[in-house]
Amino acid sequence: MCAAVKYGSRGPALIPRMKSKHRVYYITLFSVVLLGLIATGMFQFWPHSIESSADWTLERRSVHDAPLARLAPTSPLPERGDLSCRMHTCFDVYRCGYNPKNRIKVYIYPLQRFVDEEGVAISSTGLSREYNELLSAVSDSDFYTDDVTRACLFLPSIDVLNQNSLRIRETAQALAYLPRWDRGMNHLLFNMLPGGPPDYNTALDVPRDRALLAGGGFSTWTYRQGYDVSIPVYSPLSAEVDLPERQPGPRRFFILSSQTALHREYRVELERLKEENGETILLLDKCSNLSQGHTHTHAHTHAHSPRKRCAKGQVYDYPQILQESSFCVVLRGARLGQAVLSDVLQAGCVPVIMADSYILPFSEVLDWKRASVVIPEEKLPEMYTILKNIPHRQVEEMQRQARWFWEAYFSSMKAIGLTTLQIINDRIYPYAARTYEQWNNPPAVKWLSVSNPLFLPLIPPRSPGFTAVILTYDRIESLFRVITEISKVPSLAKLLIVWNNQNKSPPEESLWPKVAVPLKVVRTKENKLSNRFFPFDEIETEAVLAIDDDIIMLTSDELQFGYEVWREFPDRLVGYPGRLHLWDHELGKWKYESEWTNEVSMVLTGAAFYHKYFNYLYTYKMPGDIKNWVDAHMNCEDIAMNFLVANITGKAPIKVTPRKKFKCPECTAIDGLSLDQTHMVERSECINKFASVFGTMPLKVVEHRADPVLYKDDFPEKLKSFPNIGSL
Repeated sequence: MCAAVKYGSRGPALIPRMKSKHRVYYITLFSVVLLGLIATGMFQFWPHSIESSADWTLERRSVHDAPLARLAPTSPLPERGDLSCRMHTCFDVYRCGYNPKNRIKVYIYPLQRFVDEEGVAISSTGLSREYNELLSAVSDSDFYTDDVTRACLFLPSIDVLNQNSLRIRETAQALAYLPRWDRGMNHLLFNMLPGGPPDYNTALDVPRDRALLAGGGFSTWTYRQGYDVSIPVYSPLSAEVDLPERQPGPRRFFILSSQTALHREYRVELERLKEENGETILLLDKCSNLSQGHTHTHAHTHAHSPRKRCAKGQVYDYPQILQESSFCVVLRGARLGQAVLSDVLQAGCVPVIMADSYILPFSEVLDWKRASVVIPEEKLPEMYTILKNIPHRQVEEMQRQARWFWEAYFSSMKAIGLTTLQIINDRIYPYAARTYEQWNNPPAVKWLSVSNPLFLPLIPPRSPGFTAVILTYDRIESLFRVITEISKVPSLAKLLIVWNNQNKSPPEESLWPKVAVPLKVVRTKENKLSNRFFPFDEIETEAVLAIDDDIIMLTSDELQFGYEVWREFPDRLVGYPGRLHLWDHELGKWKYESEWTNEVSMVLTGAAFYHKYFNYLYTYKMPGDIKNWVDAHMNCEDIAMNFLVANITGKAPIKVTPRKKFKCPECTAIDGLSLDQTHMVERSECINKFASVFGTMPLKVVEHRADPVLYKDDFPEKLKSFPNIGSL
């Protein structure tokens, strides 16, 4: 029997009707919950702080539109800068915290127009174009945050670049007025022109508590090592003048001085140097009373132009004239930091810096020995002699490095500002800091298809040892002597003989020397020098010793020591015979040098350790036709490997031990390839050919080698780790 279900006009009778007062209650409750959710969402996406400044455009950074902040005479003053401040005492690293990108966050204060109680501004210039550009660069960078609670570093919108335009006391009060000042903790100030007449202090005179100072004229007395950052004095000419890069090499003048307000003693000494050395030195000064009768090198202009310099009635365009000299003098003026340093670097002229106690810009990370010559002021009379003793090749490298320093770190306020922040970032996250090579090596020509594995951040373990790869043709007696000597090396793991003779079979197994490690003979299909660098499957160790079949003079101590050095530097070529490349100015091309010199840029793979990864690169990723050229000429495979390693790593090889003679004394000219009369000429051609294919000269020159610690010490031989090290 079925029961009937009653339906009314409002639905089934099973659902009770809601009373009117209950319905009002639930609607009210639902509305409250909905409003709460909306409020929560608005709070999540609304700026969290009234100090936030989400949009930092140039238009918004106008002093005239900024809110007014009036400073009372009794406003607090910061203390003078604490000279004892260091990152661990005056900087709160806990504000920075951990983040996956290992990057500090920088908060820029909103712009305010600070005036005293009478309405007079604290600065005569307001916000300069240069500081505006710096703030814009920071706000457009990955360092920037508009959330003050996430900030590690605070950047005031108070322009203190030029102390001449500041009211010292009022500027200090404005800094203390900042809501997050906290005695200057984690605040960064940029100043390029510190001090004022008559003493011209080398650091900003504005009291600043514990704030970090990026200063443009530090001396050793005012610079707080590892806390402050020494920055360059920006040259406005950088933006106004486009100086195309000039190829390194000899210039019209040897030394040039372009500064116009030199101390009289310096000017007199420079003039004396010019009298002694004639037209190789050009001394320029400001132009005045120009007339139609004077000779102009380029366009005419009015007197006293900052873009002109004069010497004996002749007018030169500045800074273009700087490109006509090998060396450019940078002497101290009233301030230690000089904008002319930036102009000189832009011109690719090597700066000769004479400013005692001056902290060079970004010297915490930049190696200025590679781009400049620093001479004590008292040595000014000897400047010409000092500079003449610098080799031509080194001068060219310094010219190239000087120009690159300008492009990377001096060319704009953006470059200066972001470099400063990167230096501070490296201090806070040292495990993710840039390396010396990243700071100082210009970007080399790289292959897009090959990335440097950067090899092991840890030292490779000693236990696997190395594989000795011996390339041979038919010198059986010499080969067996080499095998016997190498087998005495404790770290030898395997011997791999590359038999390069297709017309003759290798000796029978019973004739080979008896050794304690595996010995494998690989027969090649063609007689090619490149076979020695093939990535054979038999090479199971990371370390490879490439050695010729006539290198019989190396002792087991020398070989073991070479392997230990390679373990410290697994991305380098570590070898014994050292060679050098030189630039021949008369012929205008590179030259191969095998004479004994103070410098090394190659180690020959007739006896050298390297990482087996380079076998892969040599065989499959060598650029151009270099590999085929080597095989066709039966020469220069070792030079090609040096080019390859230097180009991919940007590093020089390491020569180990003092020995310079390696060849078998009984071998005749017919026995070896390298004794042919045309050999040296062809090796010079190899260097020029390879440099052309690579598009650059990747080889790096060094003036040192690695020897065992107690090598020369008057110490019992039995207590030395490597007693049997050959002398020559």
